[in-house]
Amino acid sequence: MTDESKDLQSDLAQLVRLALAEQTEDVRLYVARLVRKYRSSSPALAEQLELFLRTKTARSTSPLRKLAPPTPTHQSLPVDDESRLSLLKVFHDTPDREQPLLPTDLAESLGQLLQERLQTQRLLSMGLTPTRSAIFVGPPGVGKTLTARWLAAQLQMPLYVLDLTAVMSSLLGRSGNNLRAAIDFAKREPCVLLLDEIDAIAKRRSDDTDVGELKRLVTVILQEVDEWPATGLLLAATNHPDLIDPALWRRFDLVLAFKQPEMPAIKEALRKFLGPDQALFARWMDVLAFAFKGRSINDIERETQRFRRAIALGTARDADLVEDFVKAQALTLDRQDKIDLAVQLARLTRLSQHTISDITGVSRDTIRKYAGDREEAPKRVAARRAEA
Repeated sequence: MTDESKDLQSDLAQLVRLALAEQTEDVRLYVARLVRKYRSSSPALAEQLELFLRTKTARSTSPLRKLAPPTPTHQSLPVDDESRLSLLKVFHDTPDREQPLLPTDLAESLGQLLQERLQTQRLLSMGLTPTRSAIFVGPPGVGKTLTARWLAAQLQMPLYVLDLTAVMSSLLGRSGNNLRAAIDFAKREPCVLLLDEIDAIAKRRSDDTDVGELKRLVTVILQEVDEWPATGLLLAATNHPDLIDPALWRRFDLVLAFKQPEMPAIKEALRKFLGPDQALFARWMDVLAFAFKGRSINDIERETQRFRRAIALGTARDADLVEDFVKAQALTLDRQDKIDLAVQLARLTRLSQHTISDITGVSRDTIRKYAGDREEAPKRVAARRAEA
């Protein structure tokens, strides 16, 4: 039996299964996928299937059970046929969901995107279309998924997340089918669909290290982005933009860069996450902000929550928590950043230069050079007063 015959048998079996399960809408979606699949290899079959789709309207009740009450319109999430694991995660957030802490320029771009989606009809009346797709670029923990959830909440749409890394093992065997099943499901109603870790699949087709199956996935992704309806919003997220096929960049309407937070955002995050304990850590705020430089908002939230739990249980003092955290952070800094941190500690805290040197690894001579001899100055003043 040829591969083509096996393919036809598999498609027929799947179609019969859906029909016997009375999943009318699923049958229509599956036939639509078959039209795309066989358009090149069997154009006559594809044309006939497409004709059936055009002439047969969707029915609200099953022809096999005419007297049965109407079934709910809600459909189960698509699953992988082998593992039976869901291909999508779904979120239904309310519009009062808090906006993530983001740089001003990024927040403004997202605001523009949101206004376009909220005023779609106005744009259409002027011959314009709103942004249909956007790709989020940035390291882990900078708020890409949180932003997708916030956008969906503001648009009062469900958010479906397709984690391409999580389903990679099954995609290698049923790549195109699983991918299209998930995206076709999301197309049924207005929604926000997030293709998370898209670099796991949409790699450069010139990469000779990838198997042919993965290269074909790039073509599938390109087609689906092109065909995404204007009624929904298609998002993608990547930590490795250098791996993505250049053709994919041109398909997305908008590219948004998510960066590590700058100092104002870090301080705002500290105030937010410290909550009622903010006053207790007020004297450490500038030091903590400097120590969190280069860390994500997620990191800040995780560490500050750890601080608060320790304070609540009485297992540590605020000074001990901050000193231990700063000492751990100093291990990851280069020499100049360590010096800068030591100077911050010398100027903003009552820690001795000996303690600061122990925390940062910077010598006391270097600390005195850059921060001034804070300890010796009062002694000299006292000595002069005693002589007088």
